[in-house]
Amino acid sequence: MSLSTKSVTAVVPAKINLALAVGPVRVDGFHELATVYQAVGLFDEVTATRRNPGSGVTMTVAGPEADAVPCDATNLAWLAAEAVAAEADVVPDVHLHIVKRIPVAGGMAGGSADAAGALLACDILWRASLHRERMLELAADLGSDVPFLLHGGTAVGTGRGERITAAMARGSYHWVFALSDRGLSTPRVYAECDRLRAGAKVTEPVIPAGLMEALLAGDPARVGAELANDLQPAAISIRPELDMVLEIGRDAGALGAVLSGSGPTCAFLVADDEAALDLAVSLSASGLCSGVARAEGPVGGARLKDG
Repeated sequence: MSLSTKSVTAVVPAKINLALAVGPVRVDGFHELATVYQAVGLFDEVTATRRNPGSGVTMTVAGPEADAVPCDATNLAWLAAEAVAAEADVVPDVHLHIVKRIPVAGGMAGGSADAAGALLACDILWRASLHRERMLELAADLGSDVPFLLHGGTAVGTGRGERITAAMARGSYHWVFALSDRGLSTPRVYAECDRLRAGAKVTEPVIPAGLMEALLAGDPARVGAELANDLQPAAISIRPELDMVLEIGRDAGALGAVLSGSGPTCAFLVADDEAALDLAVSLSASGLCSGVARAEGPVGGARLKDG
């Protein structure tokens, strides 16, 4: 990459949580988590383009629900660009253009994906040459899911989700996603989770051993049976129709059904492409979701766009 490079584009996947165990609230206000992430083939693109000196950071967003994405310093991608500029000791004169394909506020870490993409694109644009460990530290400062979107694949997340360890996993997995045109606020879902568990003893979160064994075996049917999300009851409490969407998927033959992160996207694991198409048709016909997407996982983390 030459010093005269004017523009760099990164491609970043969505994530789902195959398991999400939510522990007690920590002193910093976050919940202790134990999760198994998988990166799936729905991708945002983040392009970083040099601007004239003194221009600062600017941002535009295109794609579905683009108008719901902030184009200011509340966007994690904007903060990521500023973080890389500080590391590279340059003025952050850059325009970020994000093409959204990951659902907005859908529990699939679209905002975190864009931050990971901005970290990678700006690192290359400004020749910061950040070591992998330092980039992961910056990612963790930006958000709990950002380090995983750099990592990709299938991985275990601990702490608040930012401490990543690659999982021993085999095989590929076919997913169908029921999308909603109304996002769910992650803080609201966590608050509802706390409300539903008030008075109960909340133990330290643990990854289901059965899920890790199923991933090691590369057995989609066993993986489907082990999908779990402690935030699911809270999201359903806020949005009861999500339970109906999950039930439609199960009745239509999905190997497993689970809310993606804090929702409202519902994720269904199926056996193959044919089963994915059949389920997509059933979900579309239900009238309970605004759209349906299909993808395979695991895929790699943030990367430069070919060409």
